[in-house]
Amino acid sequence: MLTETILGIHFFNGTVDEAVDAMCASGGLLVVPSAPTLVKLSEDEDHRRALTSADMAIADSGAMVLLWRIFTGRRVERISGLKFLKHLVARLASRPDERVLWIVPSEQAHEKTIAWLRSVNLIASADFYIAPRYAAHVRDDALVAKIDNHPPTHVVVGIGGGVQEKLGLFLKENLRARPSIHCIGAALAFLTGDQPPIPMWADRFYLGWLLRLFRQPRVFGPRYLSALKLPVLILRYRESLPPLRG
Repeated sequence: MLTETILGIHFFNGTVDEAVDAMCASGGLLVVPSAPTLVKLSEDEDHRRALTSADMAIADSGAMVLLWRIFTGRRVERISGLKFLKHLVARLASRPDERVLWIVPSEQAHEKTIAWLRSVNLIASADFYIAPRYAAHVRDDALVAKIDNHPPTHVVVGIGGGVQEKLGLFLKENLRARPSIHCIGAALAFLTGDQPPIPMWADRFYLGWLLRLFRQPRVFGPRYLSALKLPVLILRYRESLPPLRG
């Protein structure tokens, strides 16, 4: 598997179909870190362990991809969480025997996910879990018990970035089985309508963040401001994992 190491994370460096095939074949943990999520590498020990312990990371952040090209001259294939999820769904449509557990953040998200899965003919193989509000140290024994009792082929985690990666690592380390755990965050909400959709042209040109900022400036403004630290991190540490502050 071809990878490019950026800030201590081994990013998959192939096509989206190759990424989906690899995850489905081997199972394990997939993470899709955004620019604000990458900045937390130097701030949150549990978070950095989740990102560096993942079996696959894909380069969702257009800012990271561009900065890496500018600072090193090297290329890493950008695969957004939205693009990955769409290709995964297309694969699942041809394999109705592969059971999927969808982890969502609220009852509203649950209802919209059910409606969307019906529209793409995937409801028959679906199971659901509404995630509680997790503390900084993520642990969910009830979820582990649910998965161990009826092991799915895939676990799709559609909760907030910075939390979902920790949950994914907790599952990876505590489950008896080895499902494919896809931590794709807001991508699920874009498809179900729980959040305003991101057009594929905006995703292709790295503009999804800008649409989200225009729609909810109070929510995403502070988050994207924190991402301004990313150029300094990449320029200073490049392939190396940044030190943990404090």
